[in-house]
Amino acid sequence: MAGLQTLDLQDWIEPDERFASELAEKERLLRERHTEVFSVFPEALDGSTEVLEVLADHLPARFPTLYRREGDTLCNLLTQQRWNLSQQVLHPLDLAGRLVQEDLCLMQHDPASNMYRLVGASLCFPTRWRLADKMGKPLTAIHDPVPGYEEQLASTVDRFFERLRAEKPVWRINWGLIDDPTLFQPTGHGRKGLNPDITSENAGEKLWVRMERQTLRRLPRTQDVLFTIRVHIRPLQQLLSYPERAATLASAIRGMPEPLRLYKSLPPFLEAVLAWLDRAAGT
Repeated sequence: MAGLQTLDLQDWIEPDERFASELAEKERLLRERHTEVFSVFPEALDGSTEVLEVLADHLPARFPTLYRREGDTLCNLLTQQRWNLSQQVLHPLDLAGRLVQEDLCLMQHDPASNMYRLVGASLCFPTRWRLADKMGKPLTAIHDPVPGYEEQLASTVDRFFERLRAEKPVWRINWGLIDDPTLFQPTGHGRKGLNPDITSENAGEKLWVRMERQTLRRLPRTQDVLFTIRVHIRPLQQLLSYPERAATLASAIRGMPEPLRLYKSLPPFLEAVLAWLDRAAGT
């Protein structure tokens, strides 16, 4: 997988100043659109239980000002929520997803096909994909819309999953430009039509950089693989303070193959954002 780096487990989970508001947004989505943002297969129970156990051990140890463990109760010290870890009402993966800003996707090896399949997920903040479309599918099918994935990356990613060790978790960054800062975005890939509201003058105010910090770790007991997605959304306008980053982003967009630009829905504002970035970079 492109851009993978070794993950220090001290940096596995990333709470920030949006901690309380994003957990509240998760609660809202899980209450109002539960079937869209949470799904799990029966065979994922053991892995889901391990995910909850790992988080319940990690969070109070790593972030003692945010979480406190009291026996079977995990307390969120900022939101005042108290979670009974031994309760039977919520699925363990559902409860785990409510503890952190990250989305959680559980992959499990299928001996029949010798592939890893998505068997459970708490996915409140998707970047243009629907959970229902991906459940039960292997890696290649999950990434089918990504240009060049099957031809260039599929075999490499499959081998990586086979070799991933519990003691060697990894992380990577994925990014895109969006004209809507909403966290829950299950659609939007492949947009072509020009957005006349975005110009070279206002692109910094009308667009946002949406970054995903993704981690992969093998669970030591079940050997399932947990994929976490932490979404960060920042105004493009902030790059005015970082001209070198504006230049790097413009270069990355110009060097991007056309199918990938389309996949990321850049065409509606492509020329406008490049002109804005060039000005921000001082070129």
